[in-house]
Amino acid sequence: MLQNKSVVQSAGNSDSAGNVGIGVSKIRTMFVSKAGSLLHLMICKVDYHTHPQAHTLQPYTVESLQPWIDRCRQRGIESIAFTDHDRYSEGVGFDAINRLRDLNRDIDILIGIELDNDPITGKRGLNWVEANWDRLDLVLGSIHYFAGEEKMFDGSDQGQQIKKKGADRAFFEYLEQLTLLLRRGHIDCLSHLDLIKIHGLFPENYDAEATFEPLLDLIRKKDLAIEINSAGWRKKVGEQYPSIGIVKRAIALGIPITISSDAHSYAQVAEGYDRLEQLLATEGISRIARFSKHRAVV
Repeated sequence: MLQNKSVVQSAGNSDSAGNVGIGVSKIRTMFVSKAGSLLHLMICKVDYHTHPQAHTLQPYTVESLQPWIDRCRQRGIESIAFTDHDRYSEGVGFDAINRLRDLNRDIDILIGIELDNDPITGKRGLNWVEANWDRLDLVLGSIHYFAGEEKMFDGSDQGQQIKKKGADRAFFEYLEQLTLLLRRGHIDCLSHLDLIKIHGLFPENYDAEATFEPLLDLIRKKDLAIEINSAGWRKKVGEQYPSIGIVKRAIALGIPITISSDAHSYAQVAEGYDRLEQLLATEGISRIARFSKHRAVV
């Protein structure tokens, strides 16, 4: 049975006049640039899920990547990972990244990939990751396809995939695919863990923490991390990935947490981070993992 939800979370406390506040200590950690953009100087200093190629094969060049680094400086990001989908691995240029690093030594630039379950390119992507493992800093793992489907279920016009199956079955199959991905290995961090909610369709009486608990146990056993991904605020569901209940349970289990924007344009680097910063403060989350050569450091 389907339930359609649009989830909007309060990101701060309000005073008697209705003004939203985030605390004096928090304000001290931020400032506004000449362009008026908020720079995040306390927690939100990394963006570990970005797509310079978006959804078209575009080989890396210094010229195409430099705007992403410029945007990092504008938004107070100290470390960024380029993590294009594995189907575009041919465009990932290690030499271009090394030249970019030489030109921008003030920004920690990681090279990664997002490895998913694409029915056509998934095996090739896994082979590429295996061949380049020692050259990569970070491999994200994600699920975008139901078994037997040729289109990603998270496309803006693909809500019918969930409706056709029914939310209960869709969530069950999604968790099955995630489990297979985890057991296959060669990943470091799970991306947008509850992406299945993207269209705002949920099982009846849905309990996010209980639904994802077995998967979180497996993530912990495999010593992996998860990300808090701000892209959900740009989607119909209107909520970050994953839900805060899942995040809090992951923290209780000792799973490292990192953050990302899932930017598909340099303009989206750190998008939603002002809201994310406030969410983290509200929930008392003060430790964000950084990555280096597949190792999460908190």
